[in-house]
Amino acid sequence: MTDPILEMVNVDKSFGPIEVLRDISLRVHGGEVLCLLGDNGAGKSTLIKTLAGVHKPTSGTLKFEGEPVSFDTPREAQDLGIATVHQFGGTFPLMTIGRSFFVGDEPTKKIGPFKVFDRKTANDIAVKAVRDFGITRIDDGDRLIGGLSGGERQSLAIARAVHFGARVLILDEPTAALGVKQASHVLRIILEARARGLAVIFITHQVTHAMAVGDHFAVLIRGALAANFRRGQKTREEITDLMAGGEALASLDSGIEGYMATHKGHAPPVAAI
Repeated sequence: MTDPILEMVNVDKSFGPIEVLRDISLRVHGGEVLCLLGDNGAGKSTLIKTLAGVHKPTSGTLKFEGEPVSFDTPREAQDLGIATVHQFGGTFPLMTIGRSFFVGDEPTKKIGPFKVFDRKTANDIAVKAVRDFGITRIDDGDRLIGGLSGGERQSLAIARAVHFGARVLILDEPTAALGVKQASHVLRIILEARARGLAVIFITHQVTHAMAVGDHFAVLIRGALAANFRRGQKTREEITDLMAGGEALASLDSGIEGYMATHKGHAPPVAAI
């Protein structure tokens, strides 16, 4: 396998005395989907914000293409090719598709001495980019974002990131609020991004969606890496059990059984548990 595009090495992140991430080491390669799984409060949001330049690691190293990197702003991460698409696509409901696609980097044309937004160019590029990902229902760049389905908004945001040169695509719960059909559209887009050679980090708590597209899986529990494995190494039931803290519960049960055996069946006091 080729060298990873993006890597975390022994990364910790604390906010004052509160330790949110503990000794995280992960890597993602081009043409691969890394599924980051965990329940609410597991540390997923802090991890992706650290990768995206929102937070700096308290300790440890981020590497991009094997070289250590440090981001002072999310823009620096974006300029390197790390794009984050949030749950609702980061789009603007009252903007048109073409305008939203190019917000902050609008194509212009000259009319006399003035430069104005080139609406036709923006619309043509935005519609083509989305349709190239297989979302053929979008055929008019003047449609308002607010009239798109959740899956179409996600598709537009992903197509935009790819158009502007993303090499690593971080998707934060992109299927969480979607129905079955819309979620399947987004999963198809993820597979297309992988086929184009992007490194995809798919954050989710939905194991079924992760197993549909994932090559590599990592489970976070309370800021620590509880499991790190490849496709086919664990069943859906095992992954679900891990996310619920199953191994920790199993260890606790084993300790209780040992205590009871030693003390002839008497239940341990609360403090022992």
